[in-house]
Amino acid sequence: MEPTQIILEKREGIAWITLNRPQQLNAFGRGMIEQLGEALTEIEKDEQIGVLLIIGAGEKAFAAGADIQEMAAMSPEEAEAFSRLGQRVYQHLEELKKPSIAAINGLALGAGCELAISCSLRIASQSAKLGQPEVNLGIIPGWGGNWRLPRLVGRSRSLSLILRGEVIDAQEAWRIGLVDQVVPAAQLISFVEGVARDLMRKAPLALSAALEAVIGGEDLTLPEAMTLESRLFGRLWGSEDRREGMTAFLEKRKPQFRGK
Repeated sequence: MEPTQIILEKREGIAWITLNRPQQLNAFGRGMIEQLGEALTEIEKDEQIGVLLIIGAGEKAFAAGADIQEMAAMSPEEAEAFSRLGQRVYQHLEELKKPSIAAINGLALGAGCELAISCSLRIASQSAKLGQPEVNLGIIPGWGGNWRLPRLVGRSRSLSLILRGEVIDAQEAWRIGLVDQVVPAAQLISFVEGVARDLMRKAPLALSAALEAVIGGEDLTLPEAMTLESRLFGRLWGSEDRREGMTAFLEKRKPQFRGK
């Protein structure tokens, strides 16, 4: 296992994960997905980290999918286990109680696109291309794409992407709601850092509760989702951050949240 397939850096409360296999267009093998899982566990436990940013090394790719050379030698049983592993790590990312941002700096295909849609937000450079082209290899998305993509862009558009193996540019991805914003490539890092810093100024407990309400309520019935929302709303009411936020509003000043 290469020791640097995932680089984790922490700066001023923001964690940067860099997918670091640029010669393979940051394609995921077992070692890389395992290291991503370990990095997520570290971020989850670090109370000083408020936001996660994910980017690919190099200028060509965020992540161009899974490592086909490694996958081609797998048995059906090994392939299923590889799918389960990727699903677990991406679910961990989606359920992280801290906002995550995919900084899509190039190709985001297959497992790379599935990684992006597991993040809270997606910001793409103008040169980015996204898609789920697995059908062209005789397989299907295996790390949650068949579930997450329809919830993000709708069933019809998802089936077009998956069944036709389409790869779309950043502007089309923005038009259908697959990414949240598109910025010039030269501005991508500074832009996502600005978004992260803005999130760092919000109340951490409120961000966590909002993520839980949206992600946790997705597959609940309406009454169940409303119950979850009310429970989270009430939990926040007893927090110091809620008192600080409302007091600051009434006093016409900026709040100073402490995550308590």
